[in-house]
Order: sequence, then structure tokens, then C-alpha cells
Amino acid sequence: MKRFYKDVTIVAEADGHAIRLDGRPVRTPARAPLALPTLALAQAVADEWRAQGEMIDPASMAFTGLANAAIDHIVPNRATFAAGIAEYATTDLLCYRAEAPQTLVERQAAAWDPLLGWARARYDVAFVVTRGILPVAQPAETLARLRAAVMTVDPFVLAGLSTLVTISGSLVCGLAIVAGGHDVDAIWHAAEIDDAWQVERWGEDDQAAARTAKRQADFAMAGAFCAMSHP
Repeated sequence: MKRFYKDVTIVAEADGHAIRLDGRPVRTPARAPLALPTLALAQAVADEWRAQGEMIDPASMAFTGLANAAIDHIVPNRATFAAGIAEYATTDLLCYRAEAPQTLVERQAAAWDPLLGWARARYDVAFVVTRGILPVAQPAETLARLRAAVMTVDPFVLAGLSTLVTISGSLVCGLAIVAGGHDVDAIWHAAEIDDAWQVERWGEDDQAAARTAKRQADFAMAGAFCAMSHP
């Protein structure tokens, strides 16, 4: 789409901080007003619109995309969406450990045990940790409590949390960022231990490196989106 506006402004309204293009309100794909819960998030979205050139490139507007998803898809279906994210607790990455080599086993334990410890203390839950890839069942009470925790998350934060969880394969990693204040970069490296180990052993081609860099950028963006969504 060709750029059709010159000025991007933010207007405080009853339902949030609205984005306007040449004074006209921006709407989501479902035609709802694009209103953000915080000024920080509104500024990030507005900056994406300002940065567009002669043609508007939606792929370059990650914050806008997550905001649209929160408004159009999560707000009307919050419980269903949250339940889908909570399902990751049944196969959380941090509960599946390598059997060997010992160096990898130790790296996983050093990075993952503190995160599981944080979740145990925060949510009063227990985890079954196994070696290998065969599935193990987590305690029903653990799954119920983690599900309840996700259900309390704000719709905008849920949008970012979904990206954090799907990229890392770990609900605990996502919650550690949005509820525990853990550093996004540290969590990324913890979730990537297995892949980093494989790169150390076998190397990485340019295409694989590009995919990893894209996933890391998306992960960092989602973490920033969650932080900016908090009042």
C-alpha cells in the first residue's frame, strides 16, 4: 500500500492512546480503533508508522501487528487464547534434559534449574523433569495453577507472551519475563542452549544463522512489547 499520510500523532482517549494519521484515527484490520494501553507502547507504534517510506510495509511494523492481534483476536477471545498459551506447560522445554554429553547436561541445569525454581516459588507448583524426549505428565495441580496465572494476564501482554512462549517452547520462560522481570536476553540464551550446542559442534550455515537472528529479534521485540504494555 502506498503511504497516504504525512503526520502521525497520539491522542489520549477514554479507551487508551489512539494513533492518528493526519488527524484521522487508525483502525485495526477488524475496524476497531487502534488504541494502546500505555503511552510508551503508543509511541513505539507511532514510530513504526512514521518510519514508513513511500510504500507501507506491514512486515516492518511488529508492534502494530501485535497490537492489532491483541485488539482483534485476544480481547474478544481472551480465555481461549490464554488456554492455548497455558498448554505449553504440558511439554515445557525446561523439563526435558539431555542425557549426554555432560557439558550440555551441566549447561542446561545451570540455566534451567533456577527458572524452574522461580516458577515453583512464584506459583507453588512442582515439575517432573526427565532426560530424553519421551513425554512425561506434569502434575494436574501444576497445570491448573499455571493456567490460572496465564488467565490473569492482560490481553496486550498476552499478545507478546504468546510470541515468547512459542519461540522458546517454554511457558516458564515466557512467564519469567512478563511476571518475574527476568532479562529477555538472558532468557533467550537459556532457551537456545540446545541449538547453541549444536552450532558449537557442527557449525551453522548462513541461512540457519539468519533464521536464528530473526527469531532472536522477534523474541526481543515481544519482550519489549510486554514491558511497554504494563501501565
